[in-house]
Amino acid sequence: MLVLGEGESVALALDAGADDAVTAPANAGEIAARLAARVRRAPAPLIIGPLRIDPVERSVTREGKAIRLVAREYGLLLHLARHAGRCVSRAELLAVVWALRFDPGTNVVEVHMSRLRAKLDRGFTAPLLLTDRGKGYRLVSET
Repeated sequence: MLVLGEGESVALALDAGADDAVTAPANAGEIAARLAARVRRAPAPLIIGPLRIDPVERSVTREGKAIRLVAREYGLLLHLARHAGRCVSRAELLAVVWALRFDPGTNVVEVHMSRLRAKLDRGFTAPLLLTDRGKGYRLVSET
């Protein structure tokens, strides 16, 4: 964000939610250095077997094939990928992906997991997303 004025304006911009700010007129070298620093801090793609998840681009591929996911499906997959190989409970998914600390009494998790599973495994023989009956869901960590 580019702001007019002094350091106080930068502080106000940051307090308002900006990730970064510089005052005008801006120095091109400083902006380039700030951008380079942000790129260095960007999270690396997660690679779990044939699955590649890029958190910066919010893209998913399996064996190079692009998989289009809606926001909730992506959130589910990202959480499962960060805990690959571990059984993640329905309650944990509700808390992390839906920000719910209670059971809404619906099958919202099951519906989204079914759709995610269909998208991840369509056209492939080995399933990546497994259900541990009565416990939760698990993303296969090795194939």
